[in-house]
Amino acid sequence: MIGVSGGVVSFVCQAAGDPKPRVTWNKKGKRVNSQRIETIEFDEGAGAVLRIQPLRAPRDENIYECVAENSEGEDSVQATLSIIRGKSTLIWVDSNSCF
Repeated sequence: MIGVSGGVVSFVCQAAGDPKPRVTWNKKGKRVNSQRIETIEFDEGAGAVLRIQPLRAPRDENIYECVAENSEGEDSVQATLSIIRGKSTLIWVDSNSCF
């Protein structure tokens, strides 16, 4: 997945099984935890959206893991997030300049 610095990115994960699994999101092997990262559950917890806003490079560039777990075991899938840094423009204004 590629995002733009300052933008937003969403990952969606849904699992099926009997009993119905519970989906969680990890970053670096730990459950995601940030004020800018929101997890929205759906399908009674068997699905989840991971939304990161605003994207910050290089802080958010990482491997994110969706983990589906029930009493029978667990399975996971990973996605890598890369962030394109926007160009910034620096304008020097001299106190003697006039526009």
